[in-house]
Amino acid sequence: MARPISGCAFLTGALLLLSLPAPAQIGMFSKEQRVNLTREWKGDRFDDGRPKAPDSILDGLRDVDAEEAWGVLQSHGYRDQFEGNWHVINGGADRMVGRAFTAVFMPLRPDLNAVINDKGKEEGRVGAQNSWPIDMLSPGDVLVVDLFGKIKDGTYAGDNLGTAIFTHSHNGLVVDGSVRDETGISEIKGFRVYVRGVDPSALKDVTLTGINVPVRIGHTTVMPGDLVVSDVEGVTFVPPQLAQEVIDKAQMTHAVDEWGHQMLREGKYTPGQIDRKWSKPMIEEFNKWLEEKGSKLRMPEE
Repeated sequence: MARPISGCAFLTGALLLLSLPAPAQIGMFSKEQRVNLTREWKGDRFDDGRPKAPDSILDGLRDVDAEEAWGVLQSHGYRDQFEGNWHVINGGADRMVGRAFTAVFMPLRPDLNAVINDKGKEEGRVGAQNSWPIDMLSPGDVLVVDLFGKIKDGTYAGDNLGTAIFTHSHNGLVVDGSVRDETGISEIKGFRVYVRGVDPSALKDVTLTGINVPVRIGHTTVMPGDLVVSDVEGVTFVPPQLAQEVIDKAQMTHAVDEWGHQMLREGKYTPGQIDRKWSKPMIEEFNKWLEEKGSKLRMPEE
């Protein structure tokens, strides 16, 4: 059963298309609107206002799993930033990490579709509507597409568009919908794809209504510029303003586990000591160990 229409529909429909100034792209907010919606991010941005987290943040997130990110996001009130139950193509042990480039489709409505096609013609768009976001991707982007869970006739890409996505972004694809030609896509080495299913049909009876707008992926709201982080459980969408905290907490967790395992192997502390609140001497020893490793992390003594 198809799920309800994305909650961003009122923001990305025909009224928005008609009211934005000429330089705006189809179904997009103005730069000012996009900056305002992501105002908690204080760093660099793309020309259209989408947050542009630095590559160092992307690298740091490659060692973060869903549980580690979940704890930080929950503490800040972000309750639904994880989405599981995917069909994965080109999966692997390494994580897919990138900046979300979002697109949203809705069931076809002829009058709305006609407006969008006319606007696309004015802007010099080439090809079908699903190819338009692909032409705009930058290296490091993960294309995140809301296709309202559609499988049959909901195939966003096959191997040709998949090749184009990977060529532009050198990264992956997340579709709340489907793709076609899994055999061909699986031959695009390094191109990881998260979809709800695979179907031989072609994409039809849908309309592209938003590019780099908030989209709904399952139970999750994804903003343009969110950090997309995959692991075996699924995909986590991390607001960029929280990414460094997520990285720091994950690094501390890894360090605590490493030191704890070492102490257990050496027989210096018992499992009961390691698994409960550490004593002040243990924390001091742990912090000294961190310092010797060249880490800037420190565990508070209180």
